Amino acid sequence: MLPPPLPAVAPVAAETRIAYVLRHFRLAYEVVPLVSIGYAHTQPHIEIAEAAGSFFKQQQPYPPEPTWREWQGQQIPIFFDSEPQKPLLELLSNGHALIHADILSAAFYLLSGWQEFFSEERDQHGRFPYAASVQHRYGFVTIPVVNYYFDVLKTAVEHVSGKSLRPRCWPNGATWAAFITHDVDNLQSAWKAPAKAALRQGRLLSFGRQLWRHFTTPDAWDNLQQVQETVTSYGAKSTFFFLPEHRPAASGTPNADYKLRKVWPKAAAAIQDAEVGLHAGLGTAMHGGKLKTDWLKIPVPCSGIRFHYLSWEPRITPTLLSMDNFTYDSTLGFAEHFGFRNSYCLPFYPFNFNADSFTVNPPQMRLYTLLSEAPAFFTLGPKNSIQTSKFLEIPLNVMDATLHHPRYLQLAPAEILPALTPMLQEIERFGGVCTVLWHNENFDPANETTGPRQFAEIMEYLRSRNVAFVNGQDVCEMVN
Repeated sequence: MLPPPLPAVAPVAAETRIAYVLRHFRLAYEVVPLVSIGYAHTQPHIEIAEAAGSFFKQQQPYPPEPTWREWQGQQIPIFFDSEPQKPLLELLSNGHALIHADILSAAFYLLSGWQEFFSEERDQHGRFPYAASVQHRYGFVTIPVVNYYFDVLKTAVEHVSGKSLRPRCWPNGATWAAFITHDVDNLQSAWKAPAKAALRQGRLLSFGRQLWRHFTTPDAWDNLQQVQETVTSYGAKSTFFFLPEHRPAASGTPNADYKLRKVWPKAAAAIQDAEVGLHAGLGTAMHGGKLKTDWLKIPVPCSGIRFHYLSWEPRITPTLLSMDNFTYDSTLGFAEHFGFRNSYCLPFYPFNFNADSFTVNPPQMRLYTLLSEAPAFFTLGPKNSIQTSKFLEIPLNVMDATLHHPRYLQLAPAEILPALTPMLQEIERFGGVCTVLWHNENFDPANETTGPRQFAEIMEYLRSRNVAFVNGQDVCEMVN
C-alpha cells in the first residue's frame, strides 16, 4: 500500500531542530540550569559539532550510515558523526564542553520520525514497516538511542553548570513507570477458531459442542472483569481502548466483533473506574471525519487514543490528532518487534512537519539556551504553531501479538521475558515509561503462548523492580 503524496514542506532549519530537541531534553529532567548549547558559530557553553550538512534541506529518508561509539558501557549508533576519531565528549577546564558529534541533529532525526515521513515504504495495512527502518537496518530497536544522546548532553551540562541533573520522578518516588493497556478488539469470538478447526477436521461432535457453548455460556473473551481484577491484583491500573467500529474495513480487515452501544452497560460495570480510551477503527488515521465519528461513539469522556492495527500515517495522523481534543496517543511502536520506534523511552510531543515553521528573533539568533521554561524568544509562524503536536505520545514498547504472531517474532513462551528484560532495563535506567499492550482475548487460559501466564511473568518482573503503575492521564500530568 502506498502512502499519500508527500506534502510540500519547508526545509527544517537548524534552530527548529535544536529547539525541538532541547525542549524534550528539558522535559526529561526535573530542573535544567541556564546553559547555552549550540554550534561553534554561536559561541555556546556546550559546543556541538555541526555535521548534518544539507541533509535536512532535502527529503531523503535515510542519512549516511552511523558510527558506533561507547557511552556508559553501551555501544550506540551516532548519525552525523564526521570526526569519529575524536572523543565523543570533551570536558574543558574553562567551564565549557565539546561534543564531537552532531547529537542534536541525530536526536532530531530519530525523535521526529523523519525516516517514516519521507519514506515511501508502507505495508499491507498502510503502516511504515519495521523492515524499512534504521532501527532494523542497524540493529538498535531495543536501545533508546536518544536517551543516550541526552545522557551525553546531561554530563556536559553538569560539568558546565556544576549542578546535578535528576530524571523526573514518578508517583511514590518510583524511578520509572509502567502503562498497562488493553485494546478491546474482540468480546464474542473465542469459540470461532476451535469450531472452524473441528469442522475442517470433520469432528462434527466437537463442532456441535462449540456451537452449544457459544449459545449457552459467556464467551471466554467476554472477560473484562477478569482483566481488571488481574491487573489490580498487582497494584496496577488498566487502560481499556474500546473500538466503536464493528464493520470491517474496505479491505475486509476486521474491526470490533461487538457493537459498543450494546455491550457498554456490562463493560462499564466490569472495568469500574479504569481509564477508557478510543481504539480508533481502520481508516481513521487518515480521515478526520471518521476519527471524529468514532470518538463521539465512546460513551464516556476520553482523551487518549490508540489506532487499530497500530495504523499511523506520519503525513496525516499527527495533524488530525492536533486538531481534536486528544491529550495523548499510544500507537507508536513497531508491530513486528518490541522496542523503541522513535528510539526514545520517555513520552514526547511528535514533530508536525505540516505546521508552519518558526524563526528566531534576530537578537537571539546566535544563541540557543536551555531555560527552565519554554524558550521565550521564538517567534511563531502565521498559524501560531511551533511545529510540535499538541498531544503527547506515550510510545508503545511491547504488544502481545508481536511476541508470537506467525508473521512476527514467534518466541516460545519461555523466551518472552528473557527477550524483553534488556529493553525493560534500558527503560528503568533512564526513568522512562514501559507501555504494555495485552489484549483482553489473551487473558483466555486457552492461550498458552501469549496468554495469562506470560502476562503474569511480565507483571511480576515490573512489580519486583518497584515500578510506578500509571495510566495515560497520570503520564500527561507528570510530563506537563
